[in-house]
Amino acid sequence: MVNGDQNSTGPKKKAPAKRRKSASTPAADPDMVQLLTPEGRRVSHPDYDVSMTDDEYRALYRDMVIVRRLDTEGTALQRQGQLGIWASLQGQEAAQIGSGRALQQQDMVFPTYREHGVLWTKGIDPIMPFGLFRGVDLGGWDSRAFKFQMYTIVIGAQSLHATGYAMGITKDGKVGGDDGEAVIAYFGDGASSQGDVNESFVYASVYNAPVVFFCQNNQYAISEPVIRQARVPLFKRADGFGFPGVRVDGNDVLATYAVTKTAMDNARHGNGPSFIEAFTYRMGAHTTTDDPTRYRDSGEVEQWQAKDPIERMRTFLRDDEIADADWLESVDAEANDHALSLRERVISMPDPQPAAIFDNVYHEGSQLVDSERAEFSKYHASFEGSDHR
Repeated sequence: MVNGDQNSTGPKKKAPAKRRKSASTPAADPDMVQLLTPEGRRVSHPDYDVSMTDDEYRALYRDMVIVRRLDTEGTALQRQGQLGIWASLQGQEAAQIGSGRALQQQDMVFPTYREHGVLWTKGIDPIMPFGLFRGVDLGGWDSRAFKFQMYTIVIGAQSLHATGYAMGITKDGKVGGDDGEAVIAYFGDGASSQGDVNESFVYASVYNAPVVFFCQNNQYAISEPVIRQARVPLFKRADGFGFPGVRVDGNDVLATYAVTKTAMDNARHGNGPSFIEAFTYRMGAHTTTDDPTRYRDSGEVEQWQAKDPIERMRTFLRDDEIADADWLESVDAEANDHALSLRERVISMPDPQPAAIFDNVYHEGSQLVDSERAEFSKYHASFEGSDHR
């Protein structure tokens, strides 16, 4: 279950056996798992479902609102010259929060550079990736402690790392049973065309590795639409490698949670890899260096805005009387407080010493690196007292 004790004020009642206004009608797309329609109406699925308390429903909504607000602040900070670049997750909050909350503490995450929501669910201080994008460090969290690896800039490279790690925990005898370990690797639709990703599929399949490949299909690999990368839905690629694939509505936090939980449970019990295609949409630019108006029209964006994951969950909470207006406003206020604190902390980050780039290159040191550091320091010192920078 998700964490339901995070400022979960509001009506205190247990979830009834059947939610008010729930329905048994299937999703519009029979190939896509959906538990919450774009209109915020609860539907059922024969293979996947969730049973949560009201506190847990509210916690998922709170996560998405806070993460989006922090992400918006990241874009603003970059525009104001405080970050070198920022990769927004706007529109993908349900895919990340739903999958992240489905993980168990022992599960290891291999992210790209956009998994700010998954990072949040792992309990990592949201300031951490900002040091990377500000250029003052290389990522400051302890991947072993948080079970969350460093952000990966090289497209698709983390899928091989994830598969290798999964093969390792199998050899260590850490797979099998409820307390077993499993791995999840995140990547986008563009990365699915990379050799590294497909090679990781081969190894994961042959070695029955406990890894879930989680593809956030946000419709564009930077500027190229999915139709120019694949002639069939991405989740069907798993068939060719010998493991199951499923498409989930990536704007539906409940369905994403249910599908990911099932896949991770299967991996944890030794049933091998699987592939999840979270069908979602990148609402903003690929990064702050991108101009999406050059390759997609406003009508497409408006169609996807109607499927907004946060508005969908808000409607469900409101219509099913799980949260009232006062509680919803309190979440917005809390998110703003988080963003203000984040802004102040980012701006106050100290600049590293220029020679620090030579530190920690080799565990036991290197004469070559030492000589390079000395030469650089001498060169840098030659500008002291001058106007050159």
